[in-house]
Amino acid sequence: MVNDLEFARIWSESRVRQKKLSKRVIAQELRAKGVSQDIIDEVIHEIDDDSEYQMAFDLAERKYRSCSHLETPVIYRRIQSVLSRKGFGHAVSERIMRELLGSHL
Repeated sequence: MVNDLEFARIWSESRVRQKKLSKRVIAQELRAKGVSQDIIDEVIHEIDDDSEYQMAFDLAERKYRSCSHLETPVIYRRIQSVLSRKGFGHAVSERIMRELLGSHL
């Protein structure tokens, strides 16, 4: 039998690497799988805030490249949507939008 901590670590690493999901979404998924909150907290704590931000920025930047020819409000909405679906909060999204769009906001 796989222990819960090992399972949670493997699950978390997989979701970050393959799906680019935020800590919040990973925690929700682990909770839904019956993993205890103590283990979830430990696994989520292992995810570096800077690397999570960089992952969100990379997602937004990739989306920006595909829609940069559109009007600013449309770009904003599309990038905001992609980040939201991946579980990134409003503060992270706003910071990324300021970095990507700068004075266009």
